[in-house]
Amino acid sequence: MEIIAAYGFIFLIIAVVFGLYMTWGVGANDLANAMGTSVGAGAVTVKQAICIAIVFEFLGAVLAGGHVTTTIRKGIVDPSAIINDPQILVYGMLASLLSAAVWLTVASAKGWPVSTTHSIVGAIVGFAIVGIGIDAVSWDKIIKVIASWIVSPLVGGTISFLLVMSIRKLISNTDTPLANAKKYAPVYVFLVGFVISLVTLFKGLKHLKIDLSIGASLLVAVCIGGIVAFVGWLLIKRIKFDENADRKYHFAGVEKVFTPLMLFTACSMAFAHGSNDVANGIGPLAAVFSIVDSGGEVMQKSPLPLWILLIGGGGIVLGLVTLGYRVMLTVGKKITELTPSSGFCAELAAATTVVLASRTGIPVSTTHILVGSVFGVGLARGVGALDLKVVLNIIISWLVTLPAGGFMAAFFFFTLKGIFG
Repeated sequence: MEIIAAYGFIFLIIAVVFGLYMTWGVGANDLANAMGTSVGAGAVTVKQAICIAIVFEFLGAVLAGGHVTTTIRKGIVDPSAIINDPQILVYGMLASLLSAAVWLTVASAKGWPVSTTHSIVGAIVGFAIVGIGIDAVSWDKIIKVIASWIVSPLVGGTISFLLVMSIRKLISNTDTPLANAKKYAPVYVFLVGFVISLVTLFKGLKHLKIDLSIGASLLVAVCIGGIVAFVGWLLIKRIKFDENADRKYHFAGVEKVFTPLMLFTACSMAFAHGSNDVANGIGPLAAVFSIVDSGGEVMQKSPLPLWILLIGGGGIVLGLVTLGYRVMLTVGKKITELTPSSGFCAELAAATTVVLASRTGIPVSTTHILVGSVFGVGLARGVGALDLKVVLNIIISWLVTLPAGGFMAAFFFFTLKGIFG
């Protein structure tokens, strides 16, 4: 308690700095997950992708980022063993933030699309083992997180596969693909607006004191989906086509129809990513704040101030602007060849999976989900459409991330303990 009283303000300043650094890493590395498919499909440029992501990543972090944050903050480590030594948890949270941020800096500079969720979860587990004891880790929670790393890409891949097959049945394999594309595309865009708004309204706005009933949420989601579909219809209507051209021209026209629609999936994916991955940076920051603010009390539950969410959103935006383009180009160009229609399916599937996961409080990996979604798109065209070597390299980088975060967190924990202890 004496250490918290003496250094509390310093701890809080360090936590804010490390939290900004960590969320900067989230933005720098995970922009690829939010925007890589849009760029890879040629629907938006890198500059346009960054502008879209700045707005919607920030909105997702601030409006819908509070629910997952509680899982990272108090779900992975049981602090009861150090209830009389709260400074241990402070050292651990600071060490976790710094180790994950350093690893993300290295990965982003190299263009590796690693998982920010892996980074922070591995770091927290590493600190807990050396700082508290192996029994302090909530291994049942860790098993659920690990299971989500397997299940979530399967869900994303399945959804994207089904979306591609539906487009093939309703549009591509018909006698009038262009006419059917113009007919059904607004329905797909409606799904984007409906899914994102519905799940956000269900659980994402509680920390803003907005709590709608199921019926009201459904009504609002239908309205938002309708508005999005109408805007999409207007964009499609502006595209000029030669209705008498040959079938090859019509197939090219189908991709032209989906090009403006990818703006909607890009926005929804950025929002979904911000809502889920902001927890990776501000969860440990929130833990430090609650301990310092209470004078050293390790509470199981504590309020999440809006300013912490704002820091998370701001840090992600800084990462997007400065270094995000490197990993984005890796994911968008190298896993498989993307067209606007297939990219649309991958992003809609990934956004749906990420937002559903964020609303259930499971800190899934956006990287896993998007790679799974792109993999599903590739499988719809055949295994030969995938660059399996690139996928294997990505998986290897994921496996390295966990131990890297854990070992560095242990080192930084002992360093901080030596400085302040």
